[in-house]
Amino acid sequence: MHVRPLDAVRVLDLTNVLAGPYCSYQLMLMGAEVVKVERPGQGDLARSLGPDAALNRDGAGASFLAQNAGKKSLELDLGDTADRAVFEELLTGADVLLENFRAGVLERMGYGADRLERLNERLVYCSISGFGHTGPMSEAPAYDQIVQGLAGMMSVTGTPETAPQRIGFPVCDTTGGLMAAFAISAALLRRERTGRGCRLDVSMLEASLSTMGWAVSNYLVSGVPPEPLGDQNPTAAPSGTFHASDGPLNIAANQQRQFETLCRLARVPELITDPRFGEREQRKAHRAELNAALDRALAARPAADWERELNAAGVPAARVLTVPQALEQPQLAHRRFVTELDHPVRAGRPLRVVGNGVLVDGEAFGPPSAPPLLGEHNTERRALARRWSAARAGESAAVAGEATAS
Repeated sequence: MHVRPLDAVRVLDLTNVLAGPYCSYQLMLMGAEVVKVERPGQGDLARSLGPDAALNRDGAGASFLAQNAGKKSLELDLGDTADRAVFEELLTGADVLLENFRAGVLERMGYGADRLERLNERLVYCSISGFGHTGPMSEAPAYDQIVQGLAGMMSVTGTPETAPQRIGFPVCDTTGGLMAAFAISAALLRRERTGRGCRLDVSMLEASLSTMGWAVSNYLVSGVPPEPLGDQNPTAAPSGTFHASDGPLNIAANQQRQFETLCRLARVPELITDPRFGEREQRKAHRAELNAALDRALAARPAADWERELNAAGVPAARVLTVPQALEQPQLAHRRFVTELDHPVRAGRPLRVVGNGVLVDGEAFGPPSAPPLLGEHNTERRALARRWSAARAGESAAVAGEATAS
């Protein structure tokens, strides 16, 4: 078993629902020990979110199970003196504090950035919020769909007739969580050089805009605002979803050579010399006519046949799969992307959760344990806090020793 890159990193996680838990899940996969602090008797709201009502009632909603395997759960009431003492002992030994409250909430609890630094100068304190902790929108509530709309994502999703549309999964939550995990990892590296932690303020709105590629850069660089084009790639043609005899087929013939190869294999070579389709900009201008001609030709055979033949000839192509079909692809099994765990509340029933698509020295890291029950590790909290504090003391001594030796 390889040592995971974040092995021995200690994360105190105050987050709920998705963006924060997704972040700490990524850190856990890379080896961090994550202790999830939950409200007594209630826990993470995601425990009651999912399509299975029985699991929701048991505090094991699908949304929670998907993002919290491999973590520990402590119930702590930060309004209670004894629980605050445990929390502060954990803080002194933590490497990372992660929270996704609205701006100012943690400070009103008595844990502003200055107090946190006094408790632990090596702490990496990361906040994830919809709009960041500064600026006129800092205290506005934010859900994924709200951020999708404010980021312009919905305006370019769908066709001119159907836009704006919500993207079919919580992309802003997961993007914010992923950006936070990246920032935390970078901050931990910097701490190794400086000995000091830092404050990270992650905005889901800004993180989302940063991932939108051409939709943002075409406007910023060229002054061209993006428009919704449905399943078509605005940068090239033919590039989008087409229709084989048995279902949809994605083709990305973005280069001239690929376009010509596609036409020959589809037995419509006349399209190559058609003046409407001679080069990229002409093809984009006459996209509808080109797509109609290709759809007629591609309807002669199943999508899987076209996928094999076009890819073999250097034209990127693939079937459009459902989520269940996507998860059952042999490629994912080969790379051990899905981990099977014991179900925390359904004895004898497996729980399948995803990894992160990263192999480290050839090894895929899945979670080592099932998602925790609410307060599952309450009995360990004193021992856990002492262990974290002792680890921090040992690390500080080691750093001091290195400084003296140098």
